[in-house]
Amino acid sequence: MREAVEVLSGGGPTDVVDLTVALASEMLDAAGRPVDEAELRTALGDGRAMDVWREMIRRQDGDPDAPLPVAPETETISAVEDGVLTRLDALGVGVAAWRLGAGRARKEDPVQAVAGVEMHAKPGDTVRAGQSLLTLHTATPERFARARAALEDAIAVCPADSPEARAAVARSRAGVVLDRIV
Repeated sequence: MREAVEVLSGGGPTDVVDLTVALASEMLDAAGRPVDEAELRTALGDGRAMDVWREMIRRQDGDPDAPLPVAPETETISAVEDGVLTRLDALGVGVAAWRLGAGRARKEDPVQAVAGVEMHAKPGDTVRAGQSLLTLHTATPERFARARAALEDAIAVCPADSPEARAAVARSRAGVVLDRIV
């Protein structure tokens, strides 16, 4: 959520801005509206996007100035070796977030506003053993074990001179946002 607020405020990581623009473009196209990516970027940068978001909160009787909730419990997932982060599987990360309380299996299940996964490294990044890759957030620490289990096969670090590392770095440098939008 913090990144989303940063992007709406005209900042945020470049890849998240690019993804936001790509998704907004797809939505406008699906609605039969003209797509002007430069205008979308301008709306993010000049505050119009933030103004709309704040108005949406007000119309739902929310307080757009309320602080974002903070998880009372966190756990860090660190790199176990030096190399290049070549795999950070979105499904595994999503399942981990769900298991932390960020989603529900049934509509009556509660959702924790504080739960989620914070990413510190992206595929293509060079990492060192012990470096933080992800931080898990929850209000229920007994959920960490199942979240970690979802991440076991979701993360891979390969030697920097491996074909997998070279491919991950090339994708990162190419600015691949989405291979495909479904």
